[in-house]
Amino acid sequence: MGLAARVGHLRIRTGPKDPALRHARVCYDHLAGDLGVQMLDAMTRRQFVRRNKNEISLTTEGEKFVAKQLQIDVAEIEHARRPLCKTCLDWSARRSHLAGTLGAAILSRLYELKWASRSPGNRIVNFTRNGEKQFAALFGVGE
Repeated sequence: MGLAARVGHLRIRTGPKDPALRHARVCYDHLAGDLGVQMLDAMTRRQFVRRNKNEISLTTEGEKFVAKQLQIDVAEIEHARRPLCKTCLDWSARRSHLAGTLGAAILSRLYELKWASRSPGNRIVNFTRNGEKQFAALFGVGE
């Protein structure tokens, strides 16, 4: 490690170099990158999800929020084979984003609303100007 540091091979920044990939990308079937982390942080701050170590669960207020704001019926997705809510470590931010069936349903809904689309051939999620504005209104920083 000392040799790597002396010759400039010590990597300081984790994750992708591409700013678009760092901003928003698909991780399996859910939103990752800066916006994915921002979404989970906002949901935690607003007590829509409850976090206990590595466990995460949707609160009653959170269920109302996703039903009203995103038209996602939790009853339709909560009995899937995988958990409703799960944290997933983001490899660029080194913080968690939302996975599980709810994370997948939210990303799918963003596509349906035409707020975002997936770039062909890579994992980048491109938000429209309106989509970024709507996403910020739901999951913005400092609310």
